Formats: sequence, C-alpha cells, structure tokens
Amino acid sequence: MQPASVGRLGLVVHPVRDTVEQARLVQTWAAAHGKEVVGLRTDAARLPEGVDLVGPEEFASTVDAAVSLGGDGTMLGALRLLVGRGVPVLGVNLGHLGFLVELEPRELPAALERISAGDFTVEPHLCLRTELRTGEGHRESVAFNDVALARRPGHGTVTAALSVADQRIGYLRCDAVVLATPTGSTAYSYAAGGPVVSPGADSLVVTPVAPMSGIGRPIVLGVDEPVRLELLEKSGAPVVEVDGIASGELPPGSVVEVRAERDAGHVIRLDAGDHGRRSRVKLSLLDLPLLPDEMLELVPQELRRSESTRTR
Repeated sequence: MQPASVGRLGLVVHPVRDTVEQARLVQTWAAAHGKEVVGLRTDAARLPEGVDLVGPEEFASTVDAAVSLGGDGTMLGALRLLVGRGVPVLGVNLGHLGFLVELEPRELPAALERISAGDFTVEPHLCLRTELRTGEGHRESVAFNDVALARRPGHGTVTAALSVADQRIGYLRCDAVVLATPTGSTAYSYAAGGPVVSPGADSLVVTPVAPMSGIGRPIVLGVDEPVRLELLEKSGAPVVEVDGIASGELPPGSVVEVRAERDAGHVIRLDAGDHGRRSRVKLSLLDLPLLPDEMLELVPQELRRSESTRTR
C-alpha cells in the first residue's frame, strides 16, 4: 500500500536527543516541494521554528506519512501514535544498532525524493493490543515490540496461569514473562532465549525469563490465538512494560489479555533486501562479547577513515 500523495509530513523525534538539524533537512525539502510539516507540541524543543505544532489526535488523523528521527524506541513510538491509521513511517537512525530504522541521516534527502515519487514499499507490522484488569479497573495499551511482566527486585516471582484461545495450558513461575511480536522477537524475548521470528510471520511469542517451574520454554502462537495471563495469589506484583516503557504494577489476581492485530503499523522500506542484510549483521553483533568501541577496533583503519569522511 502507498498513499496517493504525500502532502503533509509528520515528524516524530527522539525524546531527549537534539534532532533540530535532521528535522530542518525535512523542513527544507518540504518547503521546496510544497509540502507541509507538522510535529507534536511536546517535541517543540527538538524541532526547528516553522514546523506546525499539533496535538497527537490531529497529528495521527491528518498526516499522510511520518518521519521518525531517533532509534528503534522512537520508531515504536511513532507506530503506536499512528496505530491502525494506515500511515507509513520512515525511520532515520540517530541511535545505536537500530533494527526497525533503515536510513542514516545523510540518506534522508534522497529518501524523501523517492517517497514523493512513490518509489518505496510498505512493510506491515502487527501489534499487541493489551487489556490490563485489576480490582481497581482496567486500562488498555498497544505494543509493537513486546509486553513484559517483570519481577521487581526484592519481591516475589511472576507466577501466572497461561490460557491460549480460552484453553488453560499451564502456569509460569519466572522472573518475567515476555509476549513479543515478530518485530520484538529480536529484543527482550531474544535476550531471554526466545526464537528469532521473521517479520513476515503472523505469530506471537511467549517467553519465560529465568523460569523456576511450570512452563520453561518459549511458545510460538498463531496471530488469531488470544493470550490470557492471570497472576496467581502467590505471585509478586510485577511491573508492566509496554515496548520497554514501564506502565505501573499489577497486584496478584490481575488479568492480562493480549490480542494480536495484523497490519496495525506500516514501515516504509526503500531497499528491503539491504535492510534485511543489515539487520542480520546487527543481530550477529549482539552475540559478540565486545563493546561497540572494541568492535570498531576490528575495522581496518582505511575503512574507518572513509566512513568518517562520509558522515561529516
């Protein structure tokens, strides 16, 4: 799917990093092509003057495409903001590894030209719609990577009964339970020993972290199989994390219901094959026992000088 035309571009920026320079590139390009650029009022300090500032509802309902300036966390925020809208998002990497984001800042002007010409593809992503029910009420959230129930230090383990498609299949007693999308399978779930799942697969992964008893292996489920976790009375009160963002604690007796939703988010891909190759390399680097600065030492000096020149 591709928008018929891109008249209004939305900017979603990193919550802390200075993104004015990259945002100005988008703004300058848009002015030269008769496009409008909008951003969120909460991001005003990291946007250049002249960008129209709007609230999240107007942003989500009026932009034709969005540019995410940051890392994977910023990209996930953009997808959550635009969930279910069918608005494609281009990711520009200002972070570290970056699995979702495709571009480096120097590639942005050429990428915008291609988007304007409709020369891109859209990669659909499923999300996890989660309902958290406690004795005090319920709240809902959306995740594109994962939902995790994580043990608080000094408190009891996460002990929960697991049901799939209304069928009780066992219980988990562990430090955390991670429910991940295929996109999120390379994040917390992967670190806990879960499988890497292709982004093209419609599935949901349930991964216990440091299991002590009960279900001790990751489970891969179909996208049409809703998951229910009920915290048993002997459970600690875990912290709920949605795409890595803490969103409160759950007391024993709480219920977490998760349903996967297809095509909830859309990511712009300019070269899906090249992005896939980069992601595989990045994933392999995570298993090296080296820090980023130490890995740089493996790169020949002439290549380091070449890359430094290109990025200035």
